[in-house]
Amino acid sequence: MIILYEIEKSLYVNITNRCPCNCTFCLRNEGDEVNGSGSLWLEREPSLEEILNDFKKHDLSKYSEVVFCGYGEPLERIEEVIEISKYIKSISPIKIRINTNGLGDLIHKKNTAKMLENIVDEVSISLNAPSKEEYFELCKPKFGIESFESLLSFAKEAKKYVKEVQFSIVDDISKDQIERCKTLTKSLEIPLRIREKQ
Repeated sequence: MIILYEIEKSLYVNITNRCPCNCTFCLRNEGDEVNGSGSLWLEREPSLEEILNDFKKHDLSKYSEVVFCGYGEPLERIEEVIEISKYIKSISPIKIRINTNGLGDLIHKKNTAKMLENIVDEVSISLNAPSKEEYFELCKPKFGIESFESLLSFAKEAKKYVKEVQFSIVDDISKDQIERCKTLTKSLEIPLRIREKQ
């Protein structure tokens, strides 16, 4: 069972395969690994103890950051993310980032951005589309078409509590959609990163 895996100088944390979305472009639809990581499908969710024990086998000084991002939505296990991050902060000054779909508030039925205060250094939110209708078609969130508004609300809240907040999109949407994403993110004063489809 692969909990931690490396991509370049980053150490990634794979703690769940649960996700409220079924994005049409998701890597999970095309294979079971990322950059030779080995299978990221978990036979079960690792316990907090198992995750921390795996961290103890790694020299964090070798990495530029720790990233919560595996074959699932990390904020499905927000309590564990918080405890793991506290442990990391207690032993290293390394940067901690969460890659999320931004639907934590819907998953947990409460404001989750505030829970990340002083816990993580960066939150990267998968925007993926410029409108709720296009987002619903592309990402198929189980919470319905209003998921997009919750994502935007989470991003605005995250700006209050996390040092760095950014949106990301995959570059296989249309040029028009990309331009409208740029306009939206600029209006929210949140940077946008355009990722190449892997």
